[in-house]
Amino acid sequence: MKTKLLLTTFVSSFILHTSAFAQGSLTPPAGAPAPVMKSLDQVEARTAITNTSSLVTISQPGSYYFTGNLTVSTNNGINITTNGVTLDLNGFTIRSTAASLSGTAIALSGSLSDITILNGHIRGSVTNGSGGFGGGGFYTGIGYSGNQPGNVLVSRISVSRCQLGIYLDTGNSTLIESCTVRTVASSGILASTIKNCSAVDCGSDAIYGEQVSDCRGESSGFGNGIFAATAQNSYGKSNTGTGLNADVATGCRGISYSGTGLEAFIANSCHGTSLIGIDLTVTHSLNSF
Repeated sequence: MKTKLLLTTFVSSFILHTSAFAQGSLTPPAGAPAPVMKSLDQVEARTAITNTSSLVTISQPGSYYFTGNLTVSTNNGINITTNGVTLDLNGFTIRSTAASLSGTAIALSGSLSDITILNGHIRGSVTNGSGGFGGGGFYTGIGYSGNQPGNVLVSRISVSRCQLGIYLDTGNSTLIESCTVRTVASSGILASTIKNCSAVDCGSDAIYGEQVSDCRGESSGFGNGIFAATAQNSYGKSNTGTGLNADVATGCRGISYSGTGLEAFIANSCHGTSLIGIDLTVTHSLNSF
């Protein structure tokens, strides 16, 4: 009986002891309750572009994304007029139904910087009828007006059936990577640095840049397949122009029907072929033929 009493006393003491530490203050803190969930802006800190049938102007810095295709009947599709913009096409297409060449799908206005454009498609209605280009839609896929932009990245964009493909010019920090251009009446891709890109069925120069690597450029007219200061691991082809033309070419191949296959000041491990023209024109050749 004494043992049972001692055990009961011990258990009661343990419960009282632990209960004293388990309880906190039951008084709510002063002030309004703080939010415990993120706002929609915090969850998706981007702005949706929901317009599907007319010009969209981006005039404030930030991140923007498409929620559907955009089709315009004339002039530009997107105007970017401010610095610090990221535009994600989100896999959708910007298309022009203009009967004649008109406008730019994505136009950069002024001396803009810190621009990123990615993940989508641009389409016009230009066709190549055995070397004669014609049709309508966008004049330019991605381009600029005014002074040349800087710090611009274009990635994973396809452009087809326009007059010009992606035109950002050289001499500034513009980078185009993992993009494709097909069937444009003039130049395919123009930028300072071009990597992992393909431009085929171009009426003029297919790829034109200062640093070109791991690219394929094909001109169906008189232009160069690839024209670069430095070209690495790239393939250029032209109908009547030079297949690949570079100051320094490494691991490259150039093919032409009636022009020069490959032309370079320095060519290392390169190969040039021409059906009725000159295979290779090189000042300093290392393992090239």
